[in-house]
Amino acid sequence: FPSHDNLSSIIQSDIKSLPLLHRGKVRDIYDVDAEHLLLIASDRLSAFDVILPTPIPNKGALLTQISNFWFARLGHVIPNHLTGIDPASVVKDAGERAQLGGRALVVRKLKPLPIEAIVRGYLVGSGWKEYQQTGAVCGIPLPAGLREAEKLPQALFTPSSKAAVGDHDENISLARCAELLGEPLAQQVAQVSLQLYREAAEYALTRGIIIADTKFEFGLDAQGKLYLIDEVLTPDSSRFWPADHYQVGKNPPSYDKQYVRDWLEASGWNKQAPAPVLPAEVAAKTSEKYHEAYRQLTGQQFHAE
Repeated sequence: FPSHDNLSSIIQSDIKSLPLLHRGKVRDIYDVDAEHLLLIASDRLSAFDVILPTPIPNKGALLTQISNFWFARLGHVIPNHLTGIDPASVVKDAGERAQLGGRALVVRKLKPLPIEAIVRGYLVGSGWKEYQQTGAVCGIPLPAGLREAEKLPQALFTPSSKAAVGDHDENISLARCAELLGEPLAQQVAQVSLQLYREAAEYALTRGIIIADTKFEFGLDAQGKLYLIDEVLTPDSSRFWPADHYQVGKNPPSYDKQYVRDWLEASGWNKQAPAPVLPAEVAAKTSEKYHEAYRQLTGQQFHAE
């Protein structure tokens, strides 16, 4: 597909002046030097682990700005991968700089941990399904009689293994997490993840948003120091619910990709690649959800750079 339909939508960045290391579901990662990477958040959207052919206008820039907001707000809990280096300073070609606007970051090169750190504050999604069958979430027993979307007695750290693109991440036990990371690091990741979630969830509630669950990623520097990396507490990595629509016993409408998921479910698509093209109004309405999340959380209007 084309690199970008217009400058507000980039489905795939194309920076020839730096080596491309990896294209993830959303981010394109370029090598800057021995210590730095350039991350560009595209407007790609994945649903059911398949990347859709239709970009969501401004999504990459919105995700980047929401992450930056949280990095600043939670910097006292753990250091993060931001460097403050202007992305335009590492992209030599003036034409290529046009692709950066508000969606690019120069970050530290760190060794990513082989797990995703998931924190669940509410009983929903796969956790709710598992609870109905076993009374537990990711093997962690819970009190009987909880209802769908109910707030858990305490937030749970439920890590998953990282799958290759196109495969599904798999929930892993805390014991397996400790095997992968070593006990001290596994404990640190669990404790930091829970603290990040608790502080973010408390703040978001004051802005009318419930963060039902979220996913963090971490990396280590050469000295073994832990850093928060990737995106943080965005509508892509979290389940955001409008607090004024929240009711126990019902799965509330979310700020994230639910609108797209609902359309895809109704379209009869078999959830195998390739995904269908989204109607323009579905893409626009989804973009508005990202704008709304940004406005709610930060109290500011989003301005495309």
